[in-house]
Amino acid sequence: MLTRVKSAVANFMGGMMAGGSNGDHPGGSDMPLKYPYSRPEFLGLSPDEIECSADHIARPILILKETKRLPWSTGYAEVINAGKSTLNEDQACCEVLVVKRRPAGSSTPNRTPLTHLTLHYWALFDGHAGSGVAVAASRLLHHHIALHLQEVTEILCTPNLLPPTCLGEEPINHHLTPTSQRAPGSPSTPPTRFFTEKKVSHESLVIGAIENAFKDMDVQIEKEKAVYNISGGCTALVVVYLLGKLYVGNAGDSRAIIIRAGEVIPMSTEFTPESERRRLQFLAYMQPHLLGNEFTHLEFPRRVQRKEVGKRMLYRDFTMAGWAYKTIEDDDLKFPLIYGEGKKARVLATIGVTRGLGDHNLKVHDSNIYIKPFLSCCPEVKAYPLAQYEHEADDVLVLGTDGLWDVLSNQEVAEAVTCFLANCDPDDQHRYTMAAQDLVMRARGVLKDRGWRISNDRLGSGDDISVYIIPLMYGNKQN
Repeated sequence: MLTRVKSAVANFMGGMMAGGSNGDHPGGSDMPLKYPYSRPEFLGLSPDEIECSADHIARPILILKETKRLPWSTGYAEVINAGKSTLNEDQACCEVLVVKRRPAGSSTPNRTPLTHLTLHYWALFDGHAGSGVAVAASRLLHHHIALHLQEVTEILCTPNLLPPTCLGEEPINHHLTPTSQRAPGSPSTPPTRFFTEKKVSHESLVIGAIENAFKDMDVQIEKEKAVYNISGGCTALVVVYLLGKLYVGNAGDSRAIIIRAGEVIPMSTEFTPESERRRLQFLAYMQPHLLGNEFTHLEFPRRVQRKEVGKRMLYRDFTMAGWAYKTIEDDDLKFPLIYGEGKKARVLATIGVTRGLGDHNLKVHDSNIYIKPFLSCCPEVKAYPLAQYEHEADDVLVLGTDGLWDVLSNQEVAEAVTCFLANCDPDDQHRYTMAAQDLVMRARGVLKDRGWRISNDRLGSGDDISVYIIPLMYGNKQN
């Protein structure tokens, strides 16, 4: 086992081992592509421009040619990696969708107006071990979200009604005539209830729609991998603007922050082996067969050596936030479920992210141990009440793949964006694209003798970098 693990670790690049038994499926390259590789459609690149963008030496930064291609004058910029993978495995999507749903029970469809919602959607997908899943998700995930929102459109369009517990039931109206003024048996008299019900908000319905859309997307990928060549997996960071609120859903290690009046408001949490240690350890404890008798769910400060059997060593399990001592047994000599620190932390010595889409066929190197059971496709969704605030021209939402955040902190990004926008003409609609370009340039750095370098001669990002800068004042104008 130790030899296999050493071999796997030696072959890592960017958190994922390529090739070997970890391919998506044997002979996968002989299967047809579900979607061909490309760059985001809104960039409007020609095939020649796409080819030129894949220069790992020059690493040209791609930006929007026309600001009108994206809503809200959104800025976008991206750059390919420094040689980690042949293609840029990041993908992006931005859409404006109208979700329509006719009120249920309508007997005169030609006379009943359609209930509809307009939603704005931005998304970043960071692929690994191939770009196939990232490309598929960029084409399909927003349709899954729209389908789930379609089911609750009528409810969402009626803000004074609480969602009924069962569809088809009479919804609860908060603005009914007081009980003392109602005639007995009148239609407005609510039925007598002999039990309590939880009050579910409209916001919770939107969050649930996004969560279920991620799950449906992952199921679709798994099914289509049987007939199409859909390589690898991807993290996913999406933003939905609907009815005055921003919903940010994240599954992976990309990040979203709001910069408002120069202050940073984090809108996502990264999901890594360290941040999800207790969930992963609990799963391994409950289902030890997933470890293939070759890993231990316990964590130690370092690898346990055979000469330490019988000694007392620091450890922790899924019940513990702190550390304690235990007597080392033979079972503790197995390789840890989670090993390494920071960006080098890995699950089952293989992958550095714990949430995302795809990776259904991913295995530990040279084994039959599947990693997918430890990976969750479920996003964390946070809501921001955009309509409750008056936003200025420099108040923005920044979305970036981990290539940005690996080298720049939240505060560094906020200061860079705030400073850049302050020196731009407020009426220049290109300012957000130029700010995105500036951020990517700061994270990529300049190629020197010792590689890509950023400010203070720090190592720049050699990863793919994709960035949106979304001005929030345009959301206020939608209301």
